Amino acid sequence: MQVTETDLKGCYEIMPAVFGDERGYFFESFQQEKLQQLIPDFPVFIQDNEAYSRQIGVIRGLHAQRGDAAQAKLVRVVKGRVIDVAVDIRKGSPTFGKHVAVELSEYNKKQLLVPRGFLHGYVVLEPDTIFVYKCDNYYNKQAEISVNVADATLHIDWGIAVQEMILSEKDRAAPDWEAFLENY
Repeated sequence: MQVTETDLKGCYEIMPAVFGDERGYFFESFQQEKLQQLIPDFPVFIQDNEAYSRQIGVIRGLHAQRGDAAQAKLVRVVKGRVIDVAVDIRKGSPTFGKHVAVELSEYNKKQLLVPRGFLHGYVVLEPDTIFVYKCDNYYNKQAEISVNVADATLHIDWGIAVQEMILSEKDRAAPDWEAFLENY
């Protein structure tokens, strides 16, 4: 297993060791003890989630939870391909407002550890994509915060044009970065 910290402190790319032969492949997608040895303060996960997206251009995000309800996530793609984005919203962080974007796919097997204090989202690049993630805290609707993915201030390259983005009503109505900061 190879672990690389991104430019955002606490946010890591994880590349599992994949063993393949003519029959297919095998890899450990998660091993708590190994990851705790490789990553300082590695979270203890308590819930697994899965999202299926039918179409290219589906964007889910940018979401987080605030306060005691904040969540760390370990994300990966089982089928298909996405660009996964994490935005640092930790007050006082030298990288506040900066983001990292990583391609995750069934082909590269990469994972991204998104720590607490980050907005998170992804765009689907292949039809019938299955995205899975572990959380270290339960979902709390009252603690949910979000930023509109189309906000130009963040300079996120989603790899698709704004008019091609397929968003939920909730995500379409999310505040822009400046409005988010006023209430944060």
